[in-house]
Amino acid sequence: MSAPFLVRSAIAACFTLASPLLWAGSLPVPADAKVVDQRPVVAGERVYPMGPVRKISGRLRVEGKVESRGQVSSVTYELPVERTAREAFTSAREELQRDGGYPLFWCQGRDCGEASIWANDVFNNARLNGGDEQQAFILLRRSAEEADTLVALYSVTRGNRRAYLHVEEFVADSPLGEVLPTPATVLREMRDTGKLDYPDLSAPQPAWVSLLARSLNLDSTLRASLSGQAAEAWREQLVKAGVRSARLEVGTAPTDGLHLELIR
Repeated sequence: MSAPFLVRSAIAACFTLASPLLWAGSLPVPADAKVVDQRPVVAGERVYPMGPVRKISGRLRVEGKVESRGQVSSVTYELPVERTAREAFTSAREELQRDGGYPLFWCQGRDCGEASIWANDVFNNARLNGGDEQQAFILLRRSAEEADTLVALYSVTRGNRRAYLHVEEFVADSPLGEVLPTPATVLREMRDTGKLDYPDLSAPQPAWVSLLARSLNLDSTLRASLSGQAAEAWREQLVKAGVRSARLEVGTAPTDGLHLELIR
């Protein structure tokens, strides 16, 4: 990074705008928020959970994880009283996805596990110690030439009603390789946004076909259209993987890679 985004974040957070978000480079900054913790770029190993967190015999346990060495930096914002943690989280997530990121793991409330573990063990930031029902986390992977960059968002509201948004960026030293989203995350994204975008996917890949089929079959009532140059091939493979053909149509949306859209 030519300049740590945290420096730009601190400057941007000093301004008041009507928009819910400002921007620091390619990372979101909630407007009117106060920087309460910022950590410049450091090298080290980073582990991001891809499932609810819990402790067994004092040791952190997760269903899945992304683990790598690289450069990590973060900033934590305290939100103004008129803004909720959920609003800040949603705005930041939407902007990151418009900027070319797709979720690997996304949870909300008690589905994330214990908030105290996220605060103390995952982020090592006591300010984030809030209520289990008042939290949300998403881990996004950037696409194309930035495919080895991860962005983590975590929002939480404490018992004193103070709300926080934590933004963290990780740039891996070596290629992350194939890291697939969890089926529950794919389904959550489909339900919440009404679409899925995977610009790096052209021809069907067995691992992705299996993942998307499992995700779609978590809710057999969903119907979707598929767009992209290989849309027909994707549809054929998803049907072979167990998705009923009546649930899938070939769409015409202009897109890079693969685009799925919920048919409402």
